[in-house]
This record gives sequence, C-alpha cells and structure tokens, in this order.
Amino acid sequence: MRMERHFALPDVGEGLTEAEIVSWRVKAGDTVAVNDVVVEIETAKSLVELPSPYAGRVTGLLVEEGATVPVGTPLLVVTTEVAEPSEGPAGVPAPGATELAGTADALAAEPVLVGYGTSSATATRRRRRPAAPVPAPTAPVPPPAPAAAAPLAKPPVRRLARDLGVDLRAVTPTGPGGTVTREDVEHASAASLAPPLGAASAAPLNANAAADADEQRIPVRGVRRSTAEAMVRSAFTAPHVTVFQTVDVTLTMELLDRLKARPELSDVRVTPLVLVARALLLAIRRNPAINATWDDPAQEIVVKRRVNLGIAAATPRGLLVPNVKDADAMGLPELARALQDLTVKARDGRMQPADMQGGTITITNVGVFGIDTGTPILNPGEAAILALGAIRWRPWVVGSGEDRRIEPRRVVELAVSFDHRMVDGELGARFLADVAAVLADPDVALVWS
Repeated sequence: MRMERHFALPDVGEGLTEAEIVSWRVKAGDTVAVNDVVVEIETAKSLVELPSPYAGRVTGLLVEEGATVPVGTPLLVVTTEVAEPSEGPAGVPAPGATELAGTADALAAEPVLVGYGTSSATATRRRRRPAAPVPAPTAPVPPPAPAAAAPLAKPPVRRLARDLGVDLRAVTPTGPGGTVTREDVEHASAASLAPPLGAASAAPLNANAAADADEQRIPVRGVRRSTAEAMVRSAFTAPHVTVFQTVDVTLTMELLDRLKARPELSDVRVTPLVLVARALLLAIRRNPAINATWDDPAQEIVVKRRVNLGIAAATPRGLLVPNVKDADAMGLPELARALQDLTVKARDGRMQPADMQGGTITITNVGVFGIDTGTPILNPGEAAILALGAIRWRPWVVGSGEDRRIEPRRVVELAVSFDHRMVDGELGARFLADVAAVLADPDVALVWS
C-alpha cells in the first residue's frame, strides 16, 4: 500500500533552532532513495545538505526556497510503498506482522540523517489493538500543492540573487542546460533598478520610492546574524585588552622560501600564516593558561589541554571561524595541509557545524587585506585571539653598539586581544612576546620544541 511520509527539518546539531531553505535538489515527481540529497539548507553555522530518510516518489515540496523555518517544519512529502501485513486464518496476524507495524511507526516518527542513524533501541513487540470504529466519511483533504520546479543555479548564484533581491524564477537563464548564471542575476538586478521609459518626467508615487533606488537592504540572517550576535555578546561580556608588538620577520620569510622547495611540502601551499600558527602553538606550550575558556555558571577558568586552532575566514556568507582539531599535535606539513583544507572548505561553503565547534584560540589574518593591525574581538568562549598584519618592507635598525645601521627588513605588526577575567597583563604580554620571538628568530623553535 502507499503511504505519505512528511520529512521535517531535523536538528542538525549545535542547538540550532531554524534554517533557511537554500535550494531544492529534487522536484515533484522525482524518485529518491534513502540518503539521496534532497535539499540544501543554511543554518547559523554552515551550509548543510540534507538526505532523504525515505525511498519513494516526491509528491510535494512544502517550503519555498529562501524561506526560513524552525526545526520540525515539514519540508517535503515522499510517497512510499509499504507492504500490507498478511493475516493468517480467521484474521489472526501472520508472524512478524506486529513487528513490521512497530518498525514502520518508528521510522515514520524518526527521520534518519546520514551518519546519525536511527535509535539503537530495538523495536518492541506489541499487541494488536482491536479495530476502531470506522468514522463517518468526510470530505477528502486535498494534498499540498507542489511547489514549482526550482530554476537551475549554483549555490553561489542563489546567494547572490538573495542578496540583490532577485527572484530566480523571473530570470531568463543563458547558461548551459538552462542554468542561471551570475551575469543573468546581475543583469536582472540592474534592470529592476533602471527606471522605465518616460519615468524621468514623472513624479515618484511616494517619498520612499526615490530612497529605495538609492540604497540596498541586505537581510541579516544565517551566518551573518549568528556572527553579529556572537560579536555583541563577546564585546559586552568579556573585558577585552589588546597588546601590540612590531616584529622583524626577515629570517622567518627566508625560512618560508626554503620550505617551499622542500619535497615534503610540494603538495601544499606554505604561507606566512602556517609559520605564525606554528609560533602560536609553541607559545601556548610555554603559556598553557592562554588556551582557556570561562565557565560562567561555575565562575571557573577552564584550561584546555588540547589546542583547537581557529582561523577566522571571510566568506561570501559572512565571517566563519572553523578550527583545526588537535593542532598542537601536528607537525608542520600536517598543519599546513589542515589549514589549506579549512580555507578551501570555507571558500566553497562546505563547512559543517562540527568544523566550527570546540575552538580554543583563534588567529585572524587581517594582513591579507593590506591592513597593518587591529584590535580583534574574541571568539565567544575563548581567552585570546591573535591578529596578524601585513608583512611589509620597512627601514629597521639592526646590529648593536657602534655597529648599528639601518637596513630594509620584512616587518609585521602582531596584536593579541585577551579576556582579562582569565588572562592578566603579564600572561598576555609574555604570550605575545614568545610568538614574536619565534618569528624573529625561527631557531628558537628548535630550543623550545
């Protein structure tokens, strides 16, 4: 017999309560198997692809793309084929029929995600209840109207359309196979802002019409909203203190050039960030209390024994801070590959909630934007964050005594913000000085390792 299954938005972890429907991967009439990806959603943490917990035919999409819905909201309807329980003589259910009913009920109540599975509890056998009286016939409830087929477009193009307020269904696609391209969206946005012919001499219908053409409103949701809330919470709950140091990193940059020629690192991009991360990890080894978090209910400082190194990444979806798990246990090649993988995943929008969970300390590389330094805001829950500025050629005094002279050197500004509840001025300054010492003279790392 046929049965309609409603797939509801599941809890994908991290205590998230809602998600935005980014793009449907199926349409009404499609056939799906268990764990086929059916929809891409955006949570406050990342983009997530949801697989179908049922096998069957899609008979309805219940939520439009771009809508934000709470956990538990039905997303789509899948019609499945369920074997009817066979009966023995005199209406006695055949062996196994009651177990089949119990299992079907359990599956209907619990959507299954890849990697999560169903409950490990075994379905219990239950008695078959007497048949309930047949209710009087009522008017049939019409099935939900299926949503229109979604236009073909890649996730970055869909995000651009949302930011510009463009309805993809109204865009004429010019890409291969009827795909909407970035240029199609930009042209549609420009056309929507251009005044119609003859409008120049006409007065605006209302006072807001002219203002609307002079501004763009971007909804703050998903990652952007989560980031805004986290930064406000961090800035006004943790007492921030920032210390700065200017460092001659000429020797580190020379080491970087030599490392790029090493065969062990031929398959990975070695950047100054990798060596700064390595210096930070060595400084944590000498100052372990900097790798801590604040337990507000217990009013305790919790020093972490593992270092999950967060890297602040600017993406089209907002600021993300994924972290490298157990970065302190990695050698330089492994750390370089881990940082490269995080960068690629963040840029491609493939971060998962687990990638941003459990960070203990963060680096933000403002130097990639040509910025010398700044006062970074702490990632909520962490004790410190290191800002890396742009590495520039500057005149620098080298030597000592009568041998002092000015030479062009590679120089960088470092800044460390820390939570003054957990980190006092001495610890914060000592930690930054240790990071600077390794970058000024990489041979120090051999002594500290």
